[in-house]
Amino acid sequence: MQSKTVSDLLNQDILLQEVEVKGWVRTFRANRFIALNDGSTINNIQCVVDFENFDEALLKRITTGAAIYVKGDLVESQGKGQTVEIQVKELDVLGDSDPETYPIQPKKHSFEFLRENAHLRTRTNTFSAVMRLRSALSFAIHKYFNENGFYYMHAPIITGSDAEGAGEMFQVTNLDVANTPKTDDGKVDYAQDFFGKETNLTVSGQLEAETYAMSLGKVYTFGPTFRAENSNTSRHLAEFWMIEPEVAFMDLAGNMDLAEDFMKSVINYVLENNKEDLEFLDKRLADEDKKKPQAERSPMGLIEKLNFVTENNFKRVSYTEAIDILRNSKPNKKKKFKYIIDEWGADLQSEHERFLVEKHFKCPVILFDYPANIKAFYMRLNDDGKTVRAMDILFPGIGEIVGGAQREERLDVLKEKMAAIDIPEEDLWWYLDLRKFGTAVHSGFGLGFERLVMFATGMSNIRDVIPFPRTPQNAEF
Repeated sequence: MQSKTVSDLLNQDILLQEVEVKGWVRTFRANRFIALNDGSTINNIQCVVDFENFDEALLKRITTGAAIYVKGDLVESQGKGQTVEIQVKELDVLGDSDPETYPIQPKKHSFEFLRENAHLRTRTNTFSAVMRLRSALSFAIHKYFNENGFYYMHAPIITGSDAEGAGEMFQVTNLDVANTPKTDDGKVDYAQDFFGKETNLTVSGQLEAETYAMSLGKVYTFGPTFRAENSNTSRHLAEFWMIEPEVAFMDLAGNMDLAEDFMKSVINYVLENNKEDLEFLDKRLADEDKKKPQAERSPMGLIEKLNFVTENNFKRVSYTEAIDILRNSKPNKKKKFKYIIDEWGADLQSEHERFLVEKHFKCPVILFDYPANIKAFYMRLNDDGKTVRAMDILFPGIGEIVGGAQREERLDVLKEKMAAIDIPEEDLWWYLDLRKFGTAVHSGFGLGFERLVMFATGMSNIRDVIPFPRTPQNAEF
């Protein structure tokens, strides 16, 4: 007989059949009722033991966290909370769990405590739900691009320069740090390093993806990226995942169309396929909100927020129009914003983005045509000479979630922009080649995967949506 998953059994129509299941004990009550979970669903299956038929020494080993094998009859449940249960005929402990030292006991644990036990935290309902949703979102992303004619490209993780202008990169070297070779002028001699030059971990696969878009047409990257930013906020990780599509012959309007359709598609996927996990997390968020002052509560529940994205058209607003709206808004005039908007050219903060989405337009917003001096060098300069063809998607509760642009395809303009911020042409000779040999309009965007998982799960700390968070002074596990 083949073992079934708990999910299979809970959805089973045929009762009074003999079944086998393996999993981990959540609780064992009254020496009779085992709540068993195997990670396939947020729900446990109840296994009912007639303790008179089993050895007492065996039953003492049925503790929280123990791995067990159960064989018995699947029957209609007599108790509340489940439709079916297993009347146990055979029972075996596959792996013991010492109740004195097992950290994930059946009680409420702080998220900080669970981060310290990240190797076991997916044994809890919250983290098993979050990680199943992370997996589903990952699959939905690949599914969307595959069904829309994109090719998956693996961008390099090791890069030869900080061409993206991001700074704060992790250096890659095999030089002896205790005895670093030096040049005659006292600088590190990277010619003796493994790659013969200074190298770092990538902060983005975008520039390399552009090269493939200009031959394969439609490509996307989905891989790890790294930022050596010494930040301990709830929104920053040193290692995170990025999704970056790039499309040849597509302008900014096409880029906005693609990004809106993509975001709606992946969120729709989890709404349809992860109902139980979302319902659990929705309730968790509502319970947490009840403990907060009214002013700090979420304006929408989790599932309501996801439907808000999928059921509304995204409003497209120029940066200039958005600045006018914000400047004349009540929170700005009454100085309720932490960052007051008083002039064109200001970099918008999360509070401004959320005001536009949640209060003013009451739908997701795409801002476009940003001031050139607050955006990256590779974004296409508009004819006004002041703005670039950039776009950001703003969601409720989080603000910016997607950032993208039409890329600068004109060689002379790109060279001028690089010179203005001291990016040497020799560092990006290959990127400039794309503008020499068959240049064309092209566009793309970037989505930080963990930001998406936070939005889809309602989790407020980015450390809680990645299996093993990497942050300053923390590389455990």
